[in-house]
Amino acid sequence: MTQEAHVTQGPLTTEAGAPVADNQNSETAGVGGPVLVQDQLLLEKLAHFNRERIPERVVHARGAGAYGTFTVTADVTRYTRAAFLSEVGKQTETFLRFSTVAGNLGAADAVRDPRGWALKFYTEEGNYDLVGNNTPVFFIKDAIKFPDFIHTQKRDPYTGSTEADNVWDFWSLSPESTHQVTWLFGDRGIPASYRHMNGYGSHTFQWNNEAGEVFWVKYHFKTDQGIRNLTQEEADKLAGEDPDSHQRDLREAIERGDFPSWTVQVQIMPAADAATYRFNPFDLTKVWPHEDYPPIEIGKLELNRNPENIFAEVEQSVFSPAHFVPGIGPSPDKMLQGRLFAYGDAHRYRVGINADHLPVNRPHATEARTNSRDGFLYDGRHKGAKNYEPNSFGGPQQTGRPLWQPVPVAGGTGNHAAPVHAEDDDFVQAGNLYRLMSEDEQGRLVANLAGFIAKVSRDDIAERAIDNFRQADADFGKRLEAAVQALRG
Repeated sequence: MTQEAHVTQGPLTTEAGAPVADNQNSETAGVGGPVLVQDQLLLEKLAHFNRERIPERVVHARGAGAYGTFTVTADVTRYTRAAFLSEVGKQTETFLRFSTVAGNLGAADAVRDPRGWALKFYTEEGNYDLVGNNTPVFFIKDAIKFPDFIHTQKRDPYTGSTEADNVWDFWSLSPESTHQVTWLFGDRGIPASYRHMNGYGSHTFQWNNEAGEVFWVKYHFKTDQGIRNLTQEEADKLAGEDPDSHQRDLREAIERGDFPSWTVQVQIMPAADAATYRFNPFDLTKVWPHEDYPPIEIGKLELNRNPENIFAEVEQSVFSPAHFVPGIGPSPDKMLQGRLFAYGDAHRYRVGINADHLPVNRPHATEARTNSRDGFLYDGRHKGAKNYEPNSFGGPQQTGRPLWQPVPVAGGTGNHAAPVHAEDDDFVQAGNLYRLMSEDEQGRLVANLAGFIAKVSRDDIAERAIDNFRQADADFGKRLEAAVQALRG
C-alpha cells in the first residue's frame, strides 16, 4: 500500500506563517512591468530553492534507506553487556541506508561497485552505528591510503572522466586490493537489488561482557531473500532504462508488505587468540575462515517502514563508526581507526554541527544529554540548563565506566606497518576465493576483469595488474592474461 500524502489544512503561508494571497503571479510595477524587490514571497521561494541541496557525500552519495526492527534470537550476554542484546526476543528500532560507493548523487544503482551498509540501532543506551559494506573485505588496510584510493575511483581532475589507467595503476601498485577486486569482479559484484545481497560489518570490533572479558567479533547479515545478482550486460541495460532500480525495488517491496529481512550472525574470537592467529585478524583485506570461527546466529533484521522524505531521512541521515554503546568498541584495525574520525568530520561539514539532533539521527529510545550549545540549526532544546560539567545544578554527570575495555599497547610511536603474522599475505585469500568458484563463475570473473584491464592505455600497468592475480592463482593469471591479450589485439 502506498504512503498516503500528508495534507495540511488551511491557507498556503510564507515561511514565517503569513497567508499567501497569490502564488501564481509575481508582483510587478504595473501590468507587464519589472518585478518588485518587495515581493518577498518570490524572493523567499527562490532563495530557499537555491539552497535545497547540501554537499553530497564524497563517497556513498547515491543511497536509499528504510526503518526496521532488530530482534535478538540468541543469548550473547556471555560476550557483551550491550543492553539491546541483553535478552532473547528484545527488539530495537533501526534505520538502514544502502548505497553505492563511487557514483555521485545522480548515478545509476545497477553498477559494479561495493554497496554501503550503514545500520543505526536506536538503543536505550544511545545510538549504535554499524557502518560496513556488502563485502566482508576492502581494497586497503590503512586509512592513510583512503583518499588516494577514492581519487582513482572518481573523475580525473584533467579529463573529467573515470579512467581505467588510474584505477588499475593504484590497484596494481597496492597488491592488498587483490582479494576485494576478485570479489568485486565476480558474480556478486552487481547485486540485483538491495534486498538480495548480504551485509557485513567488515571490520573487527570489540565486545566486552559484565566481567570485563574481551572478544573480537565480525558481523554478517545474510539475506533471507536469497542472493541474486546481475551480469554486466543485464546491469548495463537496467542502468540505462531505470537508474533508480534498487531504490524503487526497496521502496515498492516495503509498500506492498514484502518486508526484506536478514539473519544476523557474528564470528567471535577470544581476545587471547589475536596475537598468535596465523594472519592479522584486524586486517580489513582478509576474512576469518568459518572453520576457525564459525558464524553463530544472534538475531533478525527486518525493514518495514519507508522514510516519508528522502532528503530529511536518507540524504541527511548520518552514521559514524565512532557511535558505540556500552559493551561494544573499536579494534586496532587501522582502517576503522581512521573512520572513527573521518565519518563524524564529514557529517559536520555536510549537514552541520547539530546533524546528530535531526529526527533521523537523534536517539529514539533515550535522549542525548550534552553541554554542547549553539551552532547552525541549533533549536534551543537545552533551554536554561547549564552548559558545563561538573555543576551543582543537576546537570548530567559522567558514569566512570568506559564503553569498551582498554587494549594493551607497547613500543615507540612512529609510522609502523601492521604486526606480521605467520600467514600475512596479500594473495592467499584471493586465490582461495577463486578456487571456491565454479568453472562458469571463474569464466565470468576473468571476462569482467579483462574487459576493464583492456581499457588501460599503458602495457606496464596492465601487466602489473595481471601479475597480482597470477600470484593469487597461476591459472587465474594465465586465463586473465590470455583474455586481456585477446581484447587488446
